[in-house]
Amino acid sequence: MSVNKMWGGRFSQQPAKITQRINTSIDFDKRLYKQDIAVSIAHTKMLAQQKIIGDQDKNALLQGLQTIENEIATGIFPFSSDLEDIHMNIEARLKDIVGPAGDKLHTARSRNDQVATDMRLWIRESIEHISACLRELITALIDQAQTHSHVVMPGYTHLQIAQPVTFGHHLLAYVEMFGRDRSRFKDCHQRLNECPLGAAALAGTGFIIDRHATAKYLGFQKPTANSMDSVASRDFILEFLAHASICGIHLSRLAEDIILWSSPSFNFIALSDDLSTGSSIMPQKKNPDVAELVRAKPGRIIAALNSLLIVMKGLPMTYGKDLQEDKEQTFDASDSLVLILTATTEMIKKIKPNATAMRDALKEGFPTATDLADYLVRTFHIAFRKAHDITGSLVAMAEKKGLDLAQLSLKDMQSVEPRLTKEVYTVLSVDASVRSRTSFGGTSPENVRNACNDANKRFLKNL
Repeated sequence: MSVNKMWGGRFSQQPAKITQRINTSIDFDKRLYKQDIAVSIAHTKMLAQQKIIGDQDKNALLQGLQTIENEIATGIFPFSSDLEDIHMNIEARLKDIVGPAGDKLHTARSRNDQVATDMRLWIRESIEHISACLRELITALIDQAQTHSHVVMPGYTHLQIAQPVTFGHHLLAYVEMFGRDRSRFKDCHQRLNECPLGAAALAGTGFIIDRHATAKYLGFQKPTANSMDSVASRDFILEFLAHASICGIHLSRLAEDIILWSSPSFNFIALSDDLSTGSSIMPQKKNPDVAELVRAKPGRIIAALNSLLIVMKGLPMTYGKDLQEDKEQTFDASDSLVLILTATTEMIKKIKPNATAMRDALKEGFPTATDLADYLVRTFHIAFRKAHDITGSLVAMAEKKGLDLAQLSLKDMQSVEPRLTKEVYTVLSVDASVRSRTSFGGTSPENVRNACNDANKRFLKNL
């Protein structure tokens, strides 16, 4: 008699406790129960279609699988770590419910192709959820950009004031980033939408199965083309985690901007009280903890990608139990990304810009110096490098006097460039600066309003 109901008669001893402990994955892969049952339903229908099992067995299996799904959903399913994983827990319970017919479910398949199919289904659903979250965030950013298309603020390089921009333009920069994220996930969705079921352990099966039928039942575009690749590869997870990592980095950068803008030193925005926290000791504090956690959590996502890359890098063909380590990090990365997408969307929806503080910040750092250099080029037809040198001398003079460029007298300006007239002051205001930036992709309010309309068309389409 077999000592193990999963492995048959090959072994003369039960697994050691440490073997059971390291092998068991039910604590985390039970999350795949819906996908695993869907795969089993598709496989059952195909087996009956191909006359590999009879209709009586098919009906019993389908009814049993539906019963198991209801048991798990309602929390009464008896999960057992002795049965290792979600596949064997479901199969064992199925035998309890339907009797000997339950043994026929595993005909012409392996846990290898089964779990690969489960994970493709799970990642596919996760991408669809993430895409919906990205859509919400992009919508919130576009709405705020449209509302604040005219609000001027400092644009920074090296975290130093560089040139005036509009608040709407700044937000639309993130729309472009998240729009590309959504596009990357869409590409990943398309590439992984092939069905490994029927590849069996690694070589396919001698049963006359219909892999195109099971692929269609499960909503895949087609079956995977090579049975060895079907069970060996997890690049669809790596791609998902890579895209999640890039998206996480974009969220982290936006969170950092929010943290800086909401600090008293900047005072560019006010965060909603319900998305901030206080201090246990300092009564005056209003901390951007939500934004700080958005900034931190991408580390978990990046770690998940790195972990799976290391697992995969040395594996020979085809399946190794190492591939069990593809799940926990993937689940956590997906959960983390959805969480911080949702949190960021709420922050953006409720953010209140302080237009006065943003404008006041532009009194520092000579933000219209480039406008002056451009004016010199246009007016006197000199090389930009020469104009740059003249403007730099005027900046040095203004800095020494403790003045802004627009506060220099015409006499002071003419001491550096005698041809200057009072017309020069028309290009030194921050409003004139942003209005002039009408080149494609520039920061002018008119550009921002047009860009909002364009972004709606480009980025808010469904998968």
